[in-house]
Amino acid sequence: MEKSKLSIEEFASFCKRKGFIYPTAEIYGGFAGFFDYGPLGVEIKNSIKNSFWKEFVQKREDIVGIDGSIITNPKVWQASGHADCFTDILLFCQKCKYHVRADTYLEDKLKTSLTGAKKHDIDKLIAEKKIKCPKCTNELTTTNFNLMLKTQVGPIEENSSIGYLRPETAQLIFINYKQVQENSRRKLPFGIAQMGKAFRNEISPRDFLFRCREFEQMEIEFFAHPDKINDCEFFEEIKNLEANLITSKQQEKNESHKKTHLKDLVEKKLASKWHAYWLGMFYKWFLDLGIHPDNLRLREHKKDELAHYAGACFDIEYNFPIGWKEIHGNADRKQFDLTQHINFSKSDLSYYDEESKTKVIPYVASEPSQGVDRAFMAFMFDAYTYDEKRQNVVLKLNPKLSPIKAGIFPLLSNKPELVSKAREVYNLLRQEFAVFFDVSGSIGRRYARMDEIGTPKCITIDFDTLRDDTINTVTVRDRDTTVQSRIKIDDLITSLSLSPEKQLPSA
Repeated sequence: MEKSKLSIEEFASFCKRKGFIYPTAEIYGGFAGFFDYGPLGVEIKNSIKNSFWKEFVQKREDIVGIDGSIITNPKVWQASGHADCFTDILLFCQKCKYHVRADTYLEDKLKTSLTGAKKHDIDKLIAEKKIKCPKCTNELTTTNFNLMLKTQVGPIEENSSIGYLRPETAQLIFINYKQVQENSRRKLPFGIAQMGKAFRNEISPRDFLFRCREFEQMEIEFFAHPDKINDCEFFEEIKNLEANLITSKQQEKNESHKKTHLKDLVEKKLASKWHAYWLGMFYKWFLDLGIHPDNLRLREHKKDELAHYAGACFDIEYNFPIGWKEIHGNADRKQFDLTQHINFSKSDLSYYDEESKTKVIPYVASEPSQGVDRAFMAFMFDAYTYDEKRQNVVLKLNPKLSPIKAGIFPLLSNKPELVSKAREVYNLLRQEFAVFFDVSGSIGRRYARMDEIGTPKCITIDFDTLRDDTINTVTVRDRDTTVQSRIKIDDLITSLSLSPEKQLPSA
C-alpha cells in the first residue's frame, strides 16, 4: 500500500461524501469557517475527546476537570490581553473593499515565511515588493484586526451589554483556579483540564478544518511552585522518548528537524522538566493512537514569535499536504495569567505553601493546548491509504478511534436464517460497541464500504455458523490484512475489546 498524496480539497470532499464532515448550512450556500460533523465524524471526534479525558484526567491523581461558560464577564478578556492584543494583520483595499489576512496572503504570494511578523514588517514588505490589490490594483492598507467574536448580552443593545464568545478555554481555568484548588483539596503541583468550544473571527478561514471560526479545544493548565518547575517526579517515564525536533536556531539556519530525546530539551535548557514531560505525554498520545513517527515533530517557537508572557513554547506539528502545521501548542506561561487576574480583579489567587509557610503565585509550568479538529485531521490523513490491490480506500484508523467497531453481515441477504442469525449477533454487539448491520450488495462490496470508513473488523454469518450450533462461530475479517478467522460468537465482545496484538486465537 502507498500513502495517498491527498490534497486538502480532496480530503474535504472525501469527508463530505462518506459522512464525516459537512460544510454547515450548505443548502443556503454554506458559511465560511464553520463545519458540521456527520454520523461518522462525530463518533471519531467523541473518541478523541474521550481518549484525552481518560488519559489525562481520569487516570491521574494530579488533574481535575471543569467546564467553563462560553460567554463570561468581558473584564476577563481585558485582563488576559485579548481585548487589546488578540489580533491578526488585515490587508484592506479602500476602493473595492477586498480584504485578506496579511501574513498568509503574502506567504503564498512571495513564497516566504512571515511567522512572527509585526504590522511594521508587513508595511515595509508591501512597499518594497510594491504589492497592490489583486482585484483592482489599488493601494493596500494594513490594520490590526481583533479576532474575538462579539455578541450582545441582554435586551438593550449598548456598549455595556457587549460580550465575547471565548477565543480560548484557558482563561476560564485561571479565573476558577482558586475555587477548584480549594474544593478539590489539591496541592501543587496539579493541573486543571477543560474541553469545549472556542471562537475566533478569522479574517480568511482556510484549509478545511485547520483554520475555522468555530472549533473545539482540549486544554490543561498545569500549576507548579515557582521554585520547583524542575521537580517532576514523572520525568523518568518520558525522558528517553524519541521525537523529531526543530529548534529555533535550526529554523533560523533553514535546517531540517533532527531526532532527539525528550531529556535533551532539559539538558539544553530549552524547557523545564514539567514542560518537557507534558510535551512528551502528548507526543506519545499521538503515536499511541496511530500517527506515524515520520509525520510528527516538535517545533520550538522562535524568539520573534514567542508570546511576551511565555518562558518557552513548542508546537507539535503534523506533516500535512500543505506542509508542517501545528496541531498542538504547549507553553510555559510562567505566572502571567494569575498575576493579571489578581491585578484586575483585586482577588487573592495565591497559594499557601505549607512547607515554607508563605504565599506564592502558582507558576504555569505547562499549558498543553490541543485542538480537537486539528487532531481529527491528523488522524484521518495518517490513516487514509489507497490500496492498489483492492482498488479502494482503506482508512487505517486506530480501532480506538474507528467510528464503527465492526460490520455485521449475513453472507446472503435472501436467506432468512442467515439474516436472523446476523441480527442476533448485531443485537448482542451493539450493547457494547458502535456496530453496523448491512445486507446490501455483494459481500466484497460490503467489505469495501467498511474499509473506506475505517471499520477494523467485519463479521460474516455464513452457512458454517448454522451448521456448527455447538461451536457457534462466525468469520471475522481484519481490515488491514484482510485475513479471515473463525471466532466463537461468545468470544466476540472480548475479541473486539482487545488491542490487535492481543486478539483471541481462532476457534
